[in-house]
Amino acid sequence: MAELSGVGVSPGRASGPVVRVTESIAEPASSPGPDDPYAEAELIAPAAQNVAARLEAMAANASGDAAAILTTTAAMAADPALVSQAEQLVTAQRIPAARAVYEAANNFAQALANAGGYMAERVKDIHDVRDRIIAEILGVAPPGVPELTTPSVLVARDLAPADTAGLDPQLVLALVTEEGGPTSHTAILARSIGIPAVVAVRGALTFDAAALAVDGDTGIIEAVDPSAPVVTATAAGAAEWSGTGVTADGHRVKVLANVGAPTDARAAAEAGAEGVGLFRTEFCYLDADDEPTIEQQRAAYAAVLEPFRGKPVIVRTLDAGADKPLAFLDPEVEPNPALGVRGVRVAFDRTGVLDRQLEAIAGAAADSGAEVSVMAPMVATAEEAAWFAERVRAAGIARAGVMIEVPAAALSAREVLEAVDFVSVGTNDLAQYTFAADRQLGAVAKLNDPWQPALLRLIGLVGEAAKATGKPAGVCGEAAADPLLARVLTGLGVTSLSMNAASVRAVGAGLATVTLADCERVAQAAVAAPTAQAARTAAKES
Repeated sequence: MAELSGVGVSPGRASGPVVRVTESIAEPASSPGPDDPYAEAELIAPAAQNVAARLEAMAANASGDAAAILTTTAAMAADPALVSQAEQLVTAQRIPAARAVYEAANNFAQALANAGGYMAERVKDIHDVRDRIIAEILGVAPPGVPELTTPSVLVARDLAPADTAGLDPQLVLALVTEEGGPTSHTAILARSIGIPAVVAVRGALTFDAAALAVDGDTGIIEAVDPSAPVVTATAAGAAEWSGTGVTADGHRVKVLANVGAPTDARAAAEAGAEGVGLFRTEFCYLDADDEPTIEQQRAAYAAVLEPFRGKPVIVRTLDAGADKPLAFLDPEVEPNPALGVRGVRVAFDRTGVLDRQLEAIAGAAADSGAEVSVMAPMVATAEEAAWFAERVRAAGIARAGVMIEVPAAALSAREVLEAVDFVSVGTNDLAQYTFAADRQLGAVAKLNDPWQPALLRLIGLVGEAAKATGKPAGVCGEAAADPLLARVLTGLGVTSLSMNAASVRAVGAGLATVTLADCERVAQAAVAAPTAQAARTAAKES
């Protein structure tokens, strides 16, 4: 049988007829110009409001990660900055409203793409919002997943978050995309609704197959006989979880959640997360022309912390800089922003921004009753870690840690841990920097596979350092969301796992079925493997 390969991001196997997803809406023309540009501009706001209302209605009928993503996408559609910029383009350049929305949205998308990292992952969201508003203005159906009448395998270049969040698992057997990676919305939401998914499959859209078999574990898709019986998703079912992360022999591994907004926090609490292993604070700054005041930050953080009163929450300080430009930071242009002044490096020159954020975090902790710790992003040396810890403690926050996202920090993990109270491995960025592979680029997605043995070996060094110093080492990248990989990470010495809300129960239940010795055995097998696929297979068979 003919086959293609990609990156398996949601486990299980399924097969059935193929349905291909429509590409983005056609680029609107710049002419003819409107007779009345002011009347034309008035078409934009109602269209955006209608799109936002439909997305909010979808969010109301969803839960967990799907609800959070739909709510965020609705907010993008209603963004007054997007609407205002599009209206100004109509009146200033006398172009049609649809074209103005297209250009304004692309400006926003380009800014996010230039930012890289987590922010670049939102480009697809902007494109989706753009196409929905344009379709509303033109009175045509928006592109996306067609109405399904029979169980099918969806094949697409990529899927918009709103499309993925609205999928019916009774009709969608599996997902296959040409783009995307292990941290994409397609990956996260496919896992949340329990259907197999393979991303970064080159040639998927032109693959001559009326029916496909999809293996979300191996990343292989095969052409199958269209007349063969449909096979619904099959994967190992998760047992009930007690709500406490612990192996079968009593070894404690906290199961935490990654959050970036109040909706994320509520979804994580509902999923039973024991706390938060990564609270991304960038949401408070993204739309700000000026630095938010301490009071504004305090209120925003408290809203996220509130669902975790009495529970541990690790807050990451602002991860911004030249690669994630914020206007009030006035960043300089850099030839290679991903390797420039970002994360904690911004704070070295702008200590006031960090100190004000720490004051706000301390206040929010007091307001919410959460047990707050703080960590810095993009730390490379023990010296940087010590500098950050000193400022955290001076702000009245008891526990200071850092993220291990740079290979140098992993290689000197023992010295780093001697300077702080804990570390947390950001596997998404650590993989990107280890393999020199942009995590947003589908062409190199296989290098960002969290099963890569070189990445696991670096995590193993961090685990060894944690044992030697007697301090905690967590993982807060998407690697933690894979129940099998969670066992490997536990065997490597990781003491907490933080993930998207939808994966919490499956990971917690999976850990409860194995002993620490089992985890150490699968970890040794995975680390010794020559390839990511071999590591995954070795872990399954060990």
